[in-house]
Amino acid sequence: MKKLRGRNLAHPGCLIGITTGLTLGIVLAGVLATVFNVSLNTLLLLWLGLTLGLGVIGWIIGDRLSSRFPALEEEVSSTDPPAAP
Repeated sequence: MKKLRGRNLAHPGCLIGITTGLTLGIVLAGVLATVFNVSLNTLLLLWLGLTLGLGVIGWIIGDRLSSRFPALEEEVSSTDPPAAP
């Protein structure tokens, strides 16, 4: 969890949302096309909406989580040389 500190989590959240949307959209489109004989235009719009919708939801959730992981102060040990001005 320390690697998440001080980072904006909106981009990873969006990536997870879009990946999930693409996967679920393809599966859902396949089921709707084979079982319910839904038209191609409807399937494509559903797939695009699901992908973009989950991407936006992932972006918002990641942005909200970023504030829960503020950056930590770096601990400086006594053996470290002083930083250059």
